[in-house]
Amino acid sequence: MTPQMPHTGAWKTFTLVSFAAAAMLTIGIFFLPADIWIKGYLAMASLFLTGTTFTLAKTLRDEHEAKRLINKIEDAATERVLREAVPGRL
Repeated sequence: MTPQMPHTGAWKTFTLVSFAAAAMLTIGIFFLPADIWIKGYLAMASLFLTGTTFTLAKTLRDEHEAKRLINKIEDAATERVLREAVPGRL
């Protein structure tokens, strides 16, 4: 089992703000003076937009985390090469 990294404060804030915005949009659509089919169309569009926003944010965050891991691996490899090349260094 791989260890799970805790969520950052920025990610938690983003999810809370996104949820609040989605809730306000839902209330706005409900009270919109329009026909039910227009409200339904707007509701479907807002659900799709909310879902894709979370997907995009999570994908970008996962990509950032993967790059951090790759950088750590490259740094460790560089340190190993330097230790072997320069005796007496760390």
